[in-house]
Amino acid sequence: MRFQLTTQTIASPADWNTLLRPLPYAHILQTWEWGEFKRATTGWQPARLAFYRGERLAALASVGVRSMGPLKVMYAPKGPVFADDDLGIWQTVVTELERWARRQGAIWLKIDPDIVVGTGIPADPDAQDEPRGTALTALLRGQGWRFSADQVQFRNSILLDLTQSEDALLAAMSQNTRRKVRIAEREGVRVRAGTLDDLPLLYDLYRVTGERDAFLIRPFAYYQEAWRRFIEARLAQPLIAEVDGRAVAHVILFHFGRKCWYFYGASANEARDTMPNYLLQWEAMRWAKAQGYALYDMWGAPNEFVESDPLWGVYNFKRGFRGVVARHIGAWDYAPFQPLYRAYTELMPRVMRLLRRG
Repeated sequence: MRFQLTTQTIASPADWNTLLRPLPYAHILQTWEWGEFKRATTGWQPARLAFYRGERLAALASVGVRSMGPLKVMYAPKGPVFADDDLGIWQTVVTELERWARRQGAIWLKIDPDIVVGTGIPADPDAQDEPRGTALTALLRGQGWRFSADQVQFRNSILLDLTQSEDALLAAMSQNTRRKVRIAEREGVRVRAGTLDDLPLLYDLYRVTGERDAFLIRPFAYYQEAWRRFIEARLAQPLIAEVDGRAVAHVILFHFGRKCWYFYGASANEARDTMPNYLLQWEAMRWAKAQGYALYDMWGAPNEFVESDPLWGVYNFKRGFRGVVARHIGAWDYAPFQPLYRAYTELMPRVMRLLRRG
């Protein structure tokens, strides 16, 4: 069943975050601040849409828009954010987004709602399908959406229930992980809250980690924009591990609604035997729990749960904290104009490869 919806554009930061915060699927990537960060650093222009059924909010979608001449590409990171679990309203919201994308001249619209399609590793006996995610996947496929070849965000993650007591959280950890937390405490690792004054230090540790682990990092100005914007908005909190007063590791937590996310982490090449990363994760959970957050999202798990997956090593570290593997529906593309979509997704990458070779 479909419903009549009205669409409003929200122009106030306070109004947008106030509407978003209580929604069950609220995500930090749908906040006003994330849209402004992407505008400042990558040129995506945010359009903030609110869908109402009468006086009742049905969904929100912060959609980044990038123009390509008269046409556009669009992406709603971790959106749309639905207000409840009414599948009929979900279908109507999706249909309204399709109409909006066509009117705007979109080559494609990518959505990536924070909806879980299953928990646990698929091959394990305790793995379960989630009816809401299964239903949304079927809805999108039935309306002609395609599972995207370009999955911008992590599809899978590990969630910890912070409504448990600290004793229960600690007891649930693997014996090895719990032992390493204790080693860090015994070796004199101390964790403190970071501030804006620590931004150069945070970047320096992140740069060292990138060089050691061979991943690409952006210039300082990019991270300064992200970290500063969210720290000032009280939506991010760095935690820094020190040994003898010297910083050896950090995490940067982003938090909004009912969730806290472990978005960034870094460590020095020294003092790694003191296990600072294990204590940092434990203190991050304790901090998030003390702030009233219900879930701690470790942000990233393998697409395929096999040792050849690039995230397998990180996954081994994270799974020792004994969270639940959450498998999301992932990103889906809607293409109003199929030939343009094919040209963009298939032909354009080939042209760019040829240009780079030249």
